[in-house]
Amino acid sequence: MRRVYTNRRAHHEYELLERFEAGISLTGSEVKSVRAGGVDFRDAFARLTNGNIELEGLYIPTYTEATYNNHEPRRTRRLLLHREEIGKLRRALEQKGLTLVPTRLYQKGRVFKVELALARGKKLHDKRRAEAEKTLRRELREL
Repeated sequence: MRRVYTNRRAHHEYELLERFEAGISLTGSEVKSVRAGGVDFRDAFARLTNGNIELEGLYIPTYTEATYNNHEPRRTRRLLLHREEIGKLRRALEQKGLTLVPTRLYQKGRVFKVELALARGKKLHDKRRAEAEKTLRRELREL
């Protein structure tokens, strides 16, 4: 059974503008740990450094069956994107107030993919409006 890990908090904290699919560079113990479960997006974000997109703060627990080759749970992981996509993200990130947020981690075939979203942080009144719309939709559905 394939697991899909979602960052539910990103939908609440950010207005998601555009989504990108990126491969993620993982070590062997990380792959086994992701398959076992327990991925946490709580402090995860992506950053553009030296022409590469890197994912920071993603928590992948250490694999208990691994030997001395185990990994650091919150290490920086490289994301694999095409050069054109990196250029598009670079231009978008130069705008004030935009950030890259991981929204999903899933397996596609034999490899793991991360869905990144170009996002703008929500203000408090935006969160209240979104919550009001959500309750209105729920009430209409009940009728």
